[in-house]
Amino acid sequence: MHLLLSGIVGSVAYGLARPGSDVDRIGVFAAPTVAFHGLHPPRESVVTTDPDVTLHEAAKYARLALGGNPTATELMWLPDDCYETRTEHGERLIGIRSAFLSAPRVRDAYLGYAGRQFRKLESRGDGSFSSDTRRRTAKHARHLARLVHQGRLLYATGVLEIRLTDPEWFRAFGERVAGGELDEARTLLAEAERDFARIRTPLPERPDEAAVERWLLDVRAAHLPPEPGGAG
Repeated sequence: MHLLLSGIVGSVAYGLARPGSDVDRIGVFAAPTVAFHGLHPPRESVVTTDPDVTLHEAAKYARLALGGNPTATELMWLPDDCYETRTEHGERLIGIRSAFLSAPRVRDAYLGYAGRQFRKLESRGDGSFSSDTRRRTAKHARHLARLVHQGRLLYATGVLEIRLTDPEWFRAFGERVAGGELDEARTLLAEAERDFARIRTPLPERPDEAAVERWLLDVRAAHLPPEPGGAG
């Protein structure tokens, strides 16, 4: 495994972390190119929970990012202080990050993930539950608000904001929803759906797959075994 790009994502990157918050990491690696020709192709992802690390092989990472996956996408937009590994191919990946974007996939991915967070909230009732459940509910509400905010801004400007400019608003929103103000979350999601419908986005209808393909083929070429030396 050759790590190309990795960094800290999640609440630490967003500016929402508090003492005791998990530190989540994500990265992209390249498997040896010849390994894809054997009986047992290399693993596409490696996930650990202690610590929380998710690593995707280059091709899988590219597919996830082209599909608009928010967690995969944010790796290419992190603040500099959140990166832990930056190789030449990692830098090139950051350099072509806009090539992964397309209007339909950004809209569907961010609204889709936000909708799933809302359904988790809806299943929790009116706020009359244990303190542990309330903490998890506040976390889901923060994720809902964060996804709506990031997705709407990305759709409107073509730029993904990772470190939130007003993290306290998101914390307060989470506490209100966890306390039973589910209608506030419902309203936020409905407003986001209307905004996506009216915004004139600069994003293209389709991502630039040719640019992504060039990057991936260069990664494959770089991870071939060295040519044998000439006869002595």
